Amino acid sequence: MAGATTERAVAGTLPEGDVIAILLDQHARIRELFADVRSATGEHKQQAFDELRALLAVHETGEEMILRPEAAKAAGRREADARNSEENEANHVLARLEELDVHSAEFDAMIAAFERDVDRHARAEETEEFPAILQACDQRRREKMGSRLRLAEKVAPTHPHPGAAGSPAKQWTAGPFASLVDRAKDALRTED
Repeated sequence: MAGATTERAVAGTLPEGDVIAILLDQHARIRELFADVRSATGEHKQQAFDELRALLAVHETGEEMILRPEAAKAAGRREADARNSEENEANHVLARLEELDVHSAEFDAMIAAFERDVDRHARAEETEEFPAILQACDQRRREKMGSRLRLAEKVAPTHPHPGAAGSPAKQWTAGPFASLVDRAKDALRTED
């Protein structure tokens, strides 16, 4: 990722609701949450990780469902498949991180490596997919994609589900059901 400030600046040059602007803003927030997890202590570290985990799960699902089919046309199937493969791997790592104690050395080492992988993945999106979408899709189309992305994210799972990751078809069929379970689990957790 170019950096939260740069990502937000580029997003600010695009119309509100543009799918690329939304995703760049999310990349900036993901970067900030990684920094928060790295620096947090006590209960706040778990809260920061939970927020990061939920945003990553929702963000990647939205990209797979809405952006990736268009990216396959605009940037090529190989590019889209590479990003889906990375998201599949990220889902497995995120699921493993979710099982660890956030205060453990193993968690700290794994989250640091994961942050580097997420950064590489986001840079690939920002340099390969996003420019292709900007060139291939007019503003109206990108705003429609932005609306669809926001809707997809409302029903996206908030926890990693490696069985569906990397497959838009599986995201469309299993995602809404997984989301209901995840959101119920999240609600119950906050009640404790």
